[in-house]
Amino acid sequence: MFGWHAALFPTGFSGPYKIEVGQYRTGEMQVVSGVMGKEKVHYEALKPEFVKPEMDKFLDWFNNDNSLDLVLKGAVAHFWFIIIHPFDDGNGRIARAITDMLLARAEDSGERFYSMSSQILIERKQYYEVLQKVQHSEGDITQWLEWFLYCLKNATLASENSTQKILHNGAFWKRHEHIPINARQRQVLNKFFDGFDGKLQTSKWAKITKTSTDTALSDIKDLVSKGILQQTNDGGRNSNYELIDLKLE
Repeated sequence: MFGWHAALFPTGFSGPYKIEVGQYRTGEMQVVSGVMGKEKVHYEALKPEFVKPEMDKFLDWFNNDNSLDLVLKGAVAHFWFIIIHPFDDGNGRIARAITDMLLARAEDSGERFYSMSSQILIERKQYYEVLQKVQHSEGDITQWLEWFLYCLKNATLASENSTQKILHNGAFWKRHEHIPINARQRQVLNKFFDGFDGKLQTSKWAKITKTSTDTALSDIKDLVSKGILQQTNDGGRNSNYELIDLKLE
């Protein structure tokens, strides 16, 4: 764990601040978020003299107690580690690494297609809120466990959604592998699979591909004639276009 921490801060600095690296903190610690001058205190961590005794208990439990389901153990380990907050900085990243380690053990696999760490970062506002509530719960961490499992569900659903997009993308290009498509057309078509923002119009095509509106319109009409794009029925002054949906077989 000290090695992980040292790897996070090889210069011994966190931003402009000198920190203790590869060792437990020896100073007071608050968990805060927000920009400088507008910080919000979420948690006042343990006094430094209690850090090592608590970490000894934590590591003994982590390494030797196999009585708990590993998914739930990942949730408990994350909460326990954050409450101790043993390092000057990087506690959140190491807590997420510990969580991912236990989830990998739970699946008994070296491969996972979802990221709990990424999902926690996405839901960081709710993450801080539930930590702040549960830290004063006198030992009842049910609310944290519920949030953790909900976050895990969201992580797996996000992974499933990403996988479906990749499969859809692959099926699309497989079907059209013999159709001439230029680089500009390929660039915009790929954006449909990444989640196109708004409606596709000639002006937006020209902006994305950094070309003229005449060239953009020519590219669009070419894809319409090839059965790849179609004009929508939105009406209005500007024509909108969409990708003809190709369902996976």
